[in-house]
Amino acid sequence: MTPRPSDTSKHSEAETLGDDLRANDGLPPLRVVIAKHELAAKKSLGQNFILDLNLTRRIARAAGPLEGKTIVEIGPGPGGLTRGLLAEGAERVIAIERDHRCRAALDEVANHYSDRLNIHQADAMAINWSDLLRDANTPVRIAANLPYGIATALLVGWLDAEPWPPWYDRMVLMFQREVAERIVAKPGSKAYGRLAVLAQWRTHAHIELTLKPAAFTPPPKVDSAVVVFTPREVMEPPGCTAKALATVTAAAFGQRRKMLRQSLKTLVSMPELLLNEVGISPELRPETLTVAQFADLAATYARLEL
Repeated sequence: MTPRPSDTSKHSEAETLGDDLRANDGLPPLRVVIAKHELAAKKSLGQNFILDLNLTRRIARAAGPLEGKTIVEIGPGPGGLTRGLLAEGAERVIAIERDHRCRAALDEVANHYSDRLNIHQADAMAINWSDLLRDANTPVRIAANLPYGIATALLVGWLDAEPWPPWYDRMVLMFQREVAERIVAKPGSKAYGRLAVLAQWRTHAHIELTLKPAAFTPPPKVDSAVVVFTPREVMEPPGCTAKALATVTAAAFGQRRKMLRQSLKTLVSMPELLLNEVGISPELRPETLTVAQFADLAATYARLEL
């Protein structure tokens, strides 16, 4: 599958529209929709649209199988991924869109897919997910080409969900490639840090595919990547909480070049006592600890109420 070229590509407009038509779902090509509704992407909203419906359907399949599923989508824009999700069989899509300019384009998708698309004009950062999904009677998944400015904040909020397992059974999310690599990074690597620990403690996460800037309109300055998250059913150790893990990792990685006996002083007055309790050398640096070791450390911190 070849991502859609940007407007500055050597490919012609006819070739570009051909890509849309090969994935035809009975609706106009997305370039036509964008032109009709004058939907120039706004940098302030972090908008970068994917116009290739073959690509949006491929992303949708990463969230599948979708039959009998409710999908929460953040920032649908003109509806490219929305159409992919519906075309791939999602029973219902709940689209959260802040930009009122996109409403008319999304309404056309909703009319085409009768009763399967619900549109909420809202800021995803302010959504109460329990209230939004109160009437959902099918398993819920999250699929989104996230606005990069709020992508990490949204992810951390979903990882902090209580009770656990959470209200979703899978997340398929687009990030800047650098952020995606931080999410799946392994101990000892430069990318390994707080985000990797939080994500890998609660989910199995892997990069499904990467995309060059030319896959988007307008093309961003960096590569992007789709990450698939599957929640873990059992959290170990039982005494570790998301709050405690967030607190411990914030202290540890706040001074990642320092040994733990020094970086954890922002958390406890005598870090050696906490570290010795779980058998971790005070001379180690935070990037060398495994996710399991951080979970042990957080569980002990919570138990001792230090």
